[in-house]
Amino acid sequence: MNEMTGFVVASVVLAVIVLGFVLRPLWREKPLAGAGVLLSLGLATGLVYALVGTPNALDPARRLPGDAFADAIAQLEAELERNPNQVDGWRLLANTYASIDRPKDAQAARERALKIAPNDPDLLAQVAEARSIAAPGHIFDAEGVAMLQRALAQQPMHQHARWFLGIAQRQAQQPAEAAKTWEPLLAVVEPDTVAGLREQINAARADAGLAPLAPAAVDVASVALTISVSLDPALAMRMSKDAVVFVIARRPGGPPIPVAVRKLPAASLPQVVILNDTDSLMPTAKLSQLQSIEITARVSESGDAAQRKGDFHAVPATVQKGQAAAVLIDRVVE
Repeated sequence: MNEMTGFVVASVVLAVIVLGFVLRPLWREKPLAGAGVLLSLGLATGLVYALVGTPNALDPARRLPGDAFADAIAQLEAELERNPNQVDGWRLLANTYASIDRPKDAQAARERALKIAPNDPDLLAQVAEARSIAAPGHIFDAEGVAMLQRALAQQPMHQHARWFLGIAQRQAQQPAEAAKTWEPLLAVVEPDTVAGLREQINAARADAGLAPLAPAAVDVASVALTISVSLDPALAMRMSKDAVVFVIARRPGGPPIPVAVRKLPAASLPQVVILNDTDSLMPTAKLSQLQSIEITARVSESGDAAQRKGDFHAVPATVQKGQAAAVLIDRVVE
């Protein structure tokens, strides 16, 4: 293996191992997004080679067998020591330190990167956040606030910088300013984040003596189904108080994996349920993309998503997007 290939391989090993720790929640919730981040960092580590040149530390006689991870870190540290003006190398090193619980080293590496790229919005937000984490009470200090403001001057809709600046303003007893900082985020955050963000904004507005935000307009394109779900009274008498109901939407004639699911306490039945894209399980298979949808509902005593003998269920029905529908849970899984 030549030196260039060795460094690239070590870099990819480093990226994969680091991301195995960093992206565990993302792999579980959004596997495609996790794969995208892994690919991006893998490419970035290859770029580090192009930036820093051929590392002498790759001499096979000097490598530690079976310790590719530590070796890759040591190589990157050595190259950055020899050639320190490489912002992407410092970024990678900072992320690596953070993943192995070396926060002070991670902060130092980010600050080195920031000296090279003093107006980089990502670095400014990261360094400001790290300063607050290290501070008593996790307070954003004046320098951290200035960094966040610089980040937003470069990229006004930088989500992390805008969110952290709002937190800093809340800490400084400036609720009206915090609400004003956060409100533009409503147009750009993920749909499943909107409700929580609106709650924080309205809390800040209340503290400032302002009226809450007007109710959000319903995005008709994303509201795929309005379903009235009811349970046969005879079955309701046999149901425990801890049972749950799954309201399920699938592609007609497609795989059994649901496109969207809502889980509710079965005791809440009858109930009208609105399924939309926030209930979709995969970002590439959204409920609003379907014109024809198979719907059903199932009561589970165990609380498990998998169907079990003795569960109650409804006969599946097929409806068109935008149509109201009704399902009656009146069957027992044999």
